[in-house]
Amino acid sequence: MESVKPSRINIAIVQADDFLNDDLEKMIASQICHHTDVIFITRGLPNPVVDVATKQGACYHLRQPVDFDYIDQLLTEIHEGFIQQHDGNNVVITSELDQFGLLVGSSAPMHRLYRIIRKASQSRAKILLTGESGVGKELVANTIHLVGPNKAKPFVAVNCGALSPELVESELFGHTKGAFTGAGKDRAGMIEKAEGGTLFLDEITEMPLDLQVKLLRVLETGEYKPVGSDENKTANMQVIAATNRDPIEAIQQERLRKDLYFRLAHFPVHVPSLRERGADITGLAKHFLAYRNAQEKTNKGISQSALEKIANHAWPGNVRELKYVIERAFLLAPQIIEMAHIIVEETEKMSGEAFKVPTGVPLDEVEHQVIVKTLEENHGKKSETAGQLGISVKTLYNKLEKYQKENN
Repeated sequence: MESVKPSRINIAIVQADDFLNDDLEKMIASQICHHTDVIFITRGLPNPVVDVATKQGACYHLRQPVDFDYIDQLLTEIHEGFIQQHDGNNVVITSELDQFGLLVGSSAPMHRLYRIIRKASQSRAKILLTGESGVGKELVANTIHLVGPNKAKPFVAVNCGALSPELVESELFGHTKGAFTGAGKDRAGMIEKAEGGTLFLDEITEMPLDLQVKLLRVLETGEYKPVGSDENKTANMQVIAATNRDPIEAIQQERLRKDLYFRLAHFPVHVPSLRERGADITGLAKHFLAYRNAQEKTNKGISQSALEKIANHAWPGNVRELKYVIERAFLLAPQIIEMAHIIVEETEKMSGEAFKVPTGVPLDEVEHQVIVKTLEENHGKKSETAGQLGISVKTLYNKLEKYQKENN
């Protein structure tokens, strides 16, 4: 049977001791129960059915005598949780952002970038992409290729910083059999593989200077020689280079040859950082969440407080960092991504002090302390506390009820 999203709150208060365990199991397993918040009241006698349902977060469990003020507070929390979970603004199933090629974004800096890409894609001029690490320079390069006249031809990406200095020349120009130890056969280099298409040289400032000289010759004459060969080959591709460094500083630091820079920078393109993109920050967060929802066939949402935390973060790792943060939050959140699921630093501090893990203390006691402390910091708000702890409100109420009975 297809699950139907409820349009109203359904609550059932059940005196569990009046039912046989078989009847309780049928009630918990029923479709109606899936859309109903069930509050079981017992005299505290062992009941395996209620215990299992409680551990699974399928119900609330209160023990007699019942505090009616407590039930009133519980009903209020259930209502708040319902509003939060079923608010259509929380569930993210589609992206709100404009798309151009492989890029997404609706901010003014991105629209400017789209216009520049349109012009760059129709030119065979050399292009130099600049921008911070994580802004998506390879996606920009790939988009230039995809919207250009040679989109059916290869797009070959080379990370100059990831190649071994001993092998970078062979990787770029190819080699002949016997050119060096281990060269058992002729091998085409990246330039040859990009024939007729686009060669993307990422982190060009990490390429050894002596190889930059040979690359400059290719750009000037269109000719190159595979390692170990005396024959010239002709290069036929568009070249796009990228760096996360300031090119002028890279020249001064002798990381980039000045003549290669001027040869590459016929068409300079700056890719904006995430913090320059305004509302795209939260828009991208929703975009990545919508993608994961589609991929996993889920309908998880994100709270306003989580979006505010995302909007206020500096994002030094740019779009790459944001993507990883949302993917991690997606795994942590049971249904709604809350502020606590947005982990933007690995060494965050709690209440201004470094969090210390106690040793030699029973786990139940550690759990009790964490719940009580978090509840205090949230001024008794149970829905927020449950969200931060990554548990359901039902589970939180059941644990608090257990602690209360143990202390009496």
